[in-house]
Amino acid sequence: MKYPMLIAILSFFITATGCGKSENVPIAPPVVVTPVVTRPASIGIIGDTADVVKTVSAGMVLMGGGTDVESAFKWMIDRSGGGDVVIIRVTGTDAYNAFVNKLGSVNSVETLKIDTRELANNDAVARIIRNAEMLFIAGGDQSDYMNLWRGTKVGDALNYLLKDKKVPFGGTSAGCAILGGFYFSGEGTSVVSDDALANPYATNITLYNNDFLHAPYLQQVITDQHFLTRSREGRSVAFLGRIYKDWNVLAKGIAADERTAVCIDQDGKARVFGSSKAYFILPDAAKLPEQFTAAKPVIWKQNDRAIPVYEIQASDTGNGNFNLANFNAAEASGGSWYWWSVNNGQLTKTPQ
Repeated sequence: MKYPMLIAILSFFITATGCGKSENVPIAPPVVVTPVVTRPASIGIIGDTADVVKTVSAGMVLMGGGTDVESAFKWMIDRSGGGDVVIIRVTGTDAYNAFVNKLGSVNSVETLKIDTRELANNDAVARIIRNAEMLFIAGGDQSDYMNLWRGTKVGDALNYLLKDKKVPFGGTSAGCAILGGFYFSGEGTSVVSDDALANPYATNITLYNNDFLHAPYLQQVITDQHFLTRSREGRSVAFLGRIYKDWNVLAKGIAADERTAVCIDQDGKARVFGSSKAYFILPDAAKLPEQFTAAKPVIWKQNDRAIPVYEIQASDTGNGNFNLANFNAAEASGGSWYWWSVNNGQLTKTPQ
Protein backbone atom coordinates (compact mmCIF):
# COMPACT_ATOMS: atom_id res chain seq x y z
CA MET A 1 0.00 0.00 0.00
CA LYS A 2 1.23 3.39 -0.92
CA TYR A 3 1.41 6.17 1.63
CA PRO A 4 0.52 4.11 4.76
CA MET A 5 1.31 6.95 7.15
CA LEU A 6 -1.06 9.43 5.37
CA ILE A 7 -3.91 6.90 5.40
CA ALA A 8 -3.43 6.28 9.11
CA ILE A 9 -3.62 9.99 9.91
CA LEU A 10 -6.79 10.47 7.87
CA SER A 11 -8.40 7.45 9.54
CA PHE A 12 -7.66 8.93 12.96
CA PHE A 13 -9.40 12.26 12.19
CA ILE A 14 -12.45 10.55 10.66
CA THR A 15 -12.83 8.34 13.73
CA ALA A 16 -12.38 11.27 16.12
CA THR A 17 -14.92 13.56 14.49
CA GLY A 18 -17.45 10.95 13.48
CA CYS A 19 -20.46 11.49 11.31
CA GLY A 20 -23.05 12.09 14.02
CA LYS A 21 -24.69 15.30 15.23
CA SER A 22 -22.16 18.05 15.74
CA GLU A 23 -21.77 19.71 19.12
CA ASN A 24 -22.92 23.35 19.63
CA VAL A 25 -19.84 25.50 19.63
CA PRO A 26 -20.32 28.94 21.26
CA ILE A 27 -19.85 31.82 18.83
CA ALA A 28 -18.57 35.13 20.16
CA PRO A 29 -20.95 38.04 19.53
CA PRO A 30 -19.86 40.55 16.91
CA VAL A 31 -17.77 43.42 18.19
CA VAL A 32 -19.72 46.68 17.98
CA VAL A 33 -17.39 49.58 17.32
CA THR A 34 -18.83 52.83 18.63
CA PRO A 35 -17.63 55.70 16.45
CA VAL A 36 -15.69 58.38 18.27
CA VAL A 37 -17.49 61.70 18.06
CA THR A 38 -14.69 64.10 17.21
CA ARG A 39 -16.89 67.18 16.74
CA PRO A 40 -19.62 66.98 19.38
CA ALA A 41 -22.31 69.70 19.15
CA SER A 42 -21.49 70.27 15.48
CA ILE A 43 -24.58 70.34 13.27
CA GLY A 44 -22.74 71.18 10.07
CA ILE A 45 -19.48 72.41 8.65
CA ILE A 46 -18.41 73.83 5.30
CA GLY A 47 -14.73 73.72 4.42
CA ASP A 48 -11.68 72.13 5.99
CA THR A 49 -12.03 70.39 9.36
CA ALA A 50 -8.30 70.75 9.99
CA ASP A 51 -7.43 73.71 12.18
CA VAL A 52 -5.49 76.58 10.66
CA VAL A 53 -3.66 79.39 12.39
CA LYS A 54 -4.20 82.87 10.99
CA THR A 55 -3.36 86.41 12.09
CA VAL A 56 -6.51 88.15 13.31
CA SER A 57 -7.58 91.67 14.26
CA ALA A 58 -9.90 92.21 17.21
CA GLY A 59 -13.38 93.56 16.70
CA MET A 60 -16.85 93.39 18.21
CA VAL A 61 -20.19 93.36 16.38
CA LEU A 62 -23.43 94.27 18.16
CA MET A 63 -26.19 93.33 15.73
CA GLY A 64 -29.78 94.35 16.44
CA GLY A 65 -31.64 91.34 15.06
CA GLY A 66 -33.94 90.89 12.12
CA THR A 67 -32.29 90.58 8.71
CA ASP A 68 -28.56 89.96 9.12
CA VAL A 69 -26.22 92.76 8.10
CA GLU A 70 -23.96 91.35 5.38
CA SER A 71 -21.53 94.25 5.52
CA ALA A 72 -20.93 93.62 9.22
CA PHE A 73 -20.17 89.95 8.56
CA LYS A 74 -17.74 90.97 5.80
CA TRP A 75 -16.10 93.35 8.30
CA MET A 76 -15.57 90.41 10.67
CA ILE A 77 -14.36 88.07 7.92
CA ASP A 78 -11.77 90.66 6.86
CA ARG A 79 -10.45 90.61 10.43
CA SER A 80 -10.45 86.81 10.70
CA GLY A 81 -7.48 86.30 8.37
CA GLY A 82 -9.54 83.77 6.44
CA GLY A 83 -9.44 81.31 9.33
CA ASP A 84 -12.09 79.15 10.94
CA VAL A 85 -15.50 80.68 11.67
CA VAL A 86 -17.66 79.21 14.43
CA ILE A 87 -21.35 79.95 14.97
CA ILE A 88 -22.83 78.96 18.32
CA ARG A 89 -26.47 78.62 19.28
CA VAL A 90 -28.91 76.61 21.42
CA THR A 91 -31.73 76.18 18.91
CA GLY A 92 -31.97 76.45 15.14
CA THR A 93 -30.07 75.17 12.11
CA ASP A 94 -26.73 75.49 10.36
CA ALA A 95 -28.08 78.08 7.90
CA TYR A 96 -25.33 80.54 8.84
CA ASN A 97 -22.71 78.21 7.34
CA ALA A 98 -23.65 78.85 3.72
CA PHE A 99 -24.54 82.48 4.44
CA VAL A 100 -21.14 83.33 5.92
CA ASN A 101 -19.19 81.16 3.49
CA LYS A 102 -20.49 83.10 0.48
CA LEU A 103 -19.44 86.47 1.94
CA GLY A 104 -15.69 85.92 1.96
CA SER A 105 -12.81 83.47 1.83
CA VAL A 106 -12.45 81.43 5.04
CA ASN A 107 -11.00 78.03 5.90
CA SER A 108 -14.28 76.76 7.34
CA VAL A 109 -17.64 77.75 8.79
CA GLU A 110 -19.12 75.50 11.46
CA THR A 111 -22.26 75.69 13.60
CA LEU A 112 -22.27 74.28 17.13
CA LYS A 113 -25.60 73.62 18.81
CA ILE A 114 -24.66 73.71 22.49
CA ASP A 115 -27.96 72.93 24.17
CA THR A 116 -26.87 71.18 27.39
CA ARG A 117 -24.38 71.98 30.12
CA GLU A 118 -22.79 68.60 29.39
CA LEU A 119 -21.92 69.79 25.89
CA ALA A 120 -20.88 73.17 27.29
CA ASN A 121 -18.35 71.35 29.49
CA ASN A 122 -17.10 69.07 26.72
CA ASP A 123 -13.39 69.51 26.02
CA ALA A 124 -13.77 68.92 22.28
CA VAL A 125 -16.51 71.56 21.99
CA ALA A 126 -14.40 74.06 23.90
CA ARG A 127 -11.39 73.24 21.69
CA ILE A 128 -13.35 73.94 18.48
CA ILE A 129 -14.28 77.34 19.90
CA ARG A 130 -10.72 78.12 21.04
CA ASN A 131 -9.43 77.29 17.56
CA ALA A 132 -11.79 79.78 15.90
CA GLU A 133 -10.54 82.94 14.20
CA MET A 134 -14.07 84.42 14.22
CA LEU A 135 -17.07 83.69 16.42
CA PHE A 136 -20.72 84.69 16.13
CA ILE A 137 -23.59 84.01 18.54
CA ALA A 138 -26.91 83.47 16.77
CA GLY A 139 -30.25 84.76 17.98
CA GLY A 140 -32.45 82.80 20.34
CA ASP A 141 -33.11 83.22 24.06
CA GLN A 142 -30.38 84.86 26.11
CA SER A 143 -31.56 83.11 29.28
CA ASP A 144 -30.64 79.81 27.58
CA TYR A 145 -27.17 81.14 26.84
CA MET A 146 -26.75 82.32 30.42
CA ASN A 147 -28.07 79.12 32.00
CA LEU A 148 -26.28 76.69 29.69
CA TRP A 149 -22.93 78.38 28.97
CA ARG A 150 -22.08 80.65 31.90
CA GLY A 151 -19.50 79.11 34.22
CA THR A 152 -18.59 76.29 31.80
CA LYS A 153 -15.67 75.36 29.57
CA VAL A 154 -17.51 76.96 26.66
CA GLY A 155 -17.82 80.18 28.67
CA ASP A 156 -14.09 80.05 29.38
CA ALA A 157 -13.36 79.44 25.69
CA LEU A 158 -15.47 82.43 24.66
CA ASN A 159 -13.62 84.67 27.08
CA TYR A 160 -10.32 83.30 25.79
CA LEU A 161 -11.30 84.46 22.29
CA LEU A 162 -12.31 87.87 23.65
CA LYS A 163 -9.41 88.60 25.98
CA ASP A 164 -6.44 86.55 24.79
CA LYS A 165 -6.77 85.51 21.16
CA LYS A 166 -8.71 88.72 20.38
CA VAL A 167 -10.67 87.47 17.39
CA PRO A 168 -13.57 89.27 15.67
CA PHE A 169 -16.56 88.35 17.81
CA GLY A 170 -20.25 89.24 17.49
CA GLY A 171 -23.84 88.35 18.11
CA THR A 172 -27.33 89.22 16.97
CA SER A 173 -30.53 89.67 18.97
CA ALA A 174 -30.15 87.42 22.05
CA GLY A 175 -26.56 86.76 21.00
CA CYS A 176 -25.92 90.49 21.23
CA ALA A 177 -27.80 90.85 24.52
CA ILE A 178 -25.15 88.91 26.44
CA LEU A 179 -22.13 90.80 25.06
CA GLY A 180 -22.29 93.68 27.53
CA GLY A 181 -20.80 93.38 31.00
CA PHE A 182 -24.28 94.22 32.26
CA TYR A 183 -27.07 92.29 30.58
CA PHE A 184 -30.79 91.65 30.71
CA SER A 185 -31.36 87.89 30.88
CA GLY A 186 -34.94 87.74 29.63
CA GLU A 187 -35.86 85.02 32.11
CA GLY A 188 -39.55 84.21 32.12
CA THR A 189 -40.90 87.04 30.00
CA SER A 190 -39.50 89.99 28.11
CA VAL A 191 -39.95 93.60 29.21
CA VAL A 192 -41.67 96.39 27.28
CA SER A 193 -40.82 100.05 27.78
CA ASP A 194 -44.14 101.17 29.29
CA ASP A 195 -43.98 98.49 31.98
CA ALA A 196 -40.31 99.11 32.79
CA LEU A 197 -40.85 102.86 33.22
CA ALA A 198 -44.03 102.30 35.26
CA ASN A 199 -42.20 100.00 37.70
CA PRO A 200 -38.43 99.64 37.22
CA TYR A 201 -38.34 96.92 39.88
CA ALA A 202 -40.87 94.61 38.22
CA THR A 203 -39.95 90.97 38.80
CA ASN A 204 -39.29 90.31 35.11
CA ILE A 205 -36.51 92.92 34.98
CA THR A 206 -33.63 90.53 35.64
CA LEU A 207 -30.22 92.16 35.29
CA TYR A 208 -26.73 90.73 35.84
CA ASN A 209 -23.38 92.34 36.47
CA ASN A 210 -20.18 91.13 34.76
CA ASP A 211 -20.56 87.44 35.56
CA PHE A 212 -20.50 85.98 32.04
CA LEU A 213 -18.63 87.42 29.03
CA HIS A 214 -15.85 89.99 29.28
CA ALA A 215 -15.71 91.81 25.96
CA PRO A 216 -13.29 94.71 25.43
CA TYR A 217 -14.83 98.17 25.89
CA LEU A 218 -18.17 96.68 27.00
CA GLN A 219 -17.71 95.94 30.70
CA GLN A 220 -19.59 99.09 31.75
CA VAL A 221 -22.18 98.72 28.97
CA ILE A 222 -25.62 97.15 28.59
CA THR A 223 -26.82 96.42 25.07
CA ASP A 224 -30.30 96.34 23.56
CA GLN A 225 -31.63 95.08 20.24
CA HIS A 226 -34.70 95.38 17.96
CA PHE A 227 -34.56 98.88 19.38
CA LEU A 228 -36.90 101.04 17.31
CA THR A 229 -38.90 98.14 15.89
CA ARG A 230 -40.02 97.14 19.40
CA SER A 231 -39.89 100.63 20.99
CA ARG A 232 -37.28 99.66 23.57
CA GLU A 233 -35.91 103.13 24.31
CA GLY A 234 -37.79 103.36 27.61
CA ARG A 235 -36.71 100.00 28.90
CA SER A 236 -33.05 100.81 28.20
CA VAL A 237 -33.43 103.92 30.35
CA ALA A 238 -34.99 101.79 33.10
CA PHE A 239 -32.15 99.25 32.86
CA LEU A 240 -29.53 102.01 33.22
CA GLY A 241 -31.35 103.43 36.22
CA ARG A 242 -31.46 100.01 37.86
CA ILE A 243 -27.76 99.45 37.29
CA TYR A 244 -26.99 102.74 39.03
CA LYS A 245 -29.37 102.10 41.92
CA ASP A 246 -28.40 98.46 42.43
CA TRP A 247 -24.63 98.59 41.84
CA ASN A 248 -23.76 102.28 41.99
CA VAL A 249 -22.38 102.12 38.45
CA LEU A 250 -23.20 104.76 35.87
CA ALA A 251 -23.25 102.36 32.94
CA LYS A 252 -23.67 103.24 29.27
CA GLY A 253 -26.19 101.85 26.81
CA ILE A 254 -25.53 100.76 23.23
CA ALA A 255 -28.59 99.82 21.23
CA ALA A 256 -29.09 98.73 17.63
CA ASP A 257 -32.29 98.52 15.69
CA GLU A 258 -33.03 95.58 13.39
CA ARG A 259 -30.95 95.32 10.19
CA THR A 260 -28.26 97.35 11.98
CA ALA A 261 -24.88 96.53 13.52
CA VAL A 262 -22.44 98.49 15.66
CA CYS A 263 -18.91 97.42 14.67
CA ILE A 264 -16.16 98.23 17.19
CA ASP A 265 -12.51 98.00 16.17
CA GLN A 266 -9.49 97.08 18.30
CA ASP A 267 -9.12 100.71 19.44
CA GLY A 268 -12.74 101.03 20.57
CA LYS A 269 -13.85 103.10 17.57
CA ALA A 270 -17.43 102.24 16.60
CA ARG A 271 -19.13 102.62 13.23
CA VAL A 272 -22.68 101.65 12.30
CA PHE A 273 -23.45 99.30 9.40
CA GLY A 274 -26.80 98.37 7.92
CA SER A 275 -29.98 100.29 7.16
CA SER A 276 -31.52 101.62 10.41
CA LYS A 277 -30.08 103.37 13.48
CA ALA A 278 -27.94 102.78 16.54
CA TYR A 279 -27.87 104.67 19.84
CA PHE A 280 -25.23 105.49 22.43
CA ILE A 281 -26.93 106.33 25.73
CA LEU A 282 -24.76 108.20 28.25
CA PRO A 283 -26.26 108.92 31.69
CA ASP A 284 -24.72 111.92 33.47
CA ALA A 285 -23.61 111.71 37.11
CA ALA A 286 -24.83 115.28 37.59
CA LYS A 287 -28.31 114.42 36.33
CA LEU A 288 -29.56 111.39 38.20
CA PRO A 289 -33.19 110.22 38.44
CA GLU A 290 -35.51 112.24 40.67
CA GLN A 291 -37.66 109.17 41.35
CA PHE A 292 -36.57 105.60 40.84
CA THR A 293 -38.21 103.17 43.27
CA ALA A 294 -40.28 100.01 43.15
CA ALA A 295 -43.92 100.24 42.08
CA LYS A 296 -43.63 103.93 41.14
CA PRO A 297 -43.21 105.46 37.67
CA VAL A 298 -39.75 106.67 36.79
CA ILE A 299 -39.06 110.40 36.94
CA TRP A 300 -35.76 111.25 35.26
CA LYS A 301 -36.52 114.71 33.98
CA GLN A 302 -33.76 117.16 34.88
CA ASN A 303 -35.45 120.04 33.06
CA ASP A 304 -35.99 117.81 30.01
CA ARG A 305 -32.23 117.36 29.65
CA ALA A 306 -31.65 114.22 31.65
CA ILE A 307 -29.74 111.80 29.42
CA PRO A 308 -27.58 112.69 26.38
CA VAL A 309 -28.07 110.19 23.56
CA TYR A 310 -26.15 109.99 20.29
CA GLU A 311 -28.02 108.61 17.26
CA ILE A 312 -26.18 107.33 14.18
CA GLN A 313 -27.87 106.38 10.93
CA ALA A 314 -26.33 103.20 9.53
CA SER A 315 -24.94 102.71 6.03
CA ASP A 316 -23.61 99.77 4.01
CA THR A 317 -20.06 101.09 4.29
CA GLY A 318 -20.26 102.05 7.97
CA ASN A 319 -21.33 105.47 9.13
CA GLY A 320 -20.45 107.70 12.06
CA ASN A 321 -17.83 107.36 14.73
CA PHE A 322 -18.11 106.88 18.47
CA ASN A 323 -15.14 106.23 20.74
CA LEU A 324 -15.97 103.53 23.29
CA ALA A 325 -12.47 103.71 24.74
CA ASN A 326 -13.40 106.92 26.55
CA PHE A 327 -17.05 107.69 25.65
CA ASN A 328 -15.96 111.25 24.96
CA ALA A 329 -18.97 113.04 23.50
CA ALA A 330 -16.75 115.60 21.80
CA GLU A 331 -15.22 112.91 19.58
CA ALA A 332 -18.57 111.63 18.25
CA SER A 333 -19.21 112.33 14.58
CA GLY A 334 -21.65 111.50 11.82
CA GLY A 335 -24.75 111.48 14.01
CA SER A 336 -27.11 113.65 16.06
CA TRP A 337 -27.42 114.41 19.78
CA TYR A 338 -30.69 114.19 21.70
CA TRP A 339 -31.85 114.71 25.25
CA TRP A 340 -33.99 111.89 26.64
CA SER A 341 -36.06 112.50 29.75
CA VAL A 342 -38.81 110.65 31.61
CA ASN A 343 -41.72 112.23 33.44
CA ASN A 344 -44.08 109.92 35.34
CA GLY A 345 -43.09 106.97 33.19
CA GLN A 346 -43.35 108.79 29.85
CA LEU A 347 -40.24 109.13 27.68
CA THR A 348 -39.55 112.33 25.73
CA LYS A 349 -36.82 112.89 23.11
CA THR A 350 -35.62 116.41 22.33
CA PRO A 351 -32.97 117.34 19.73
CA GLN A 352 -29.99 119.13 21.25
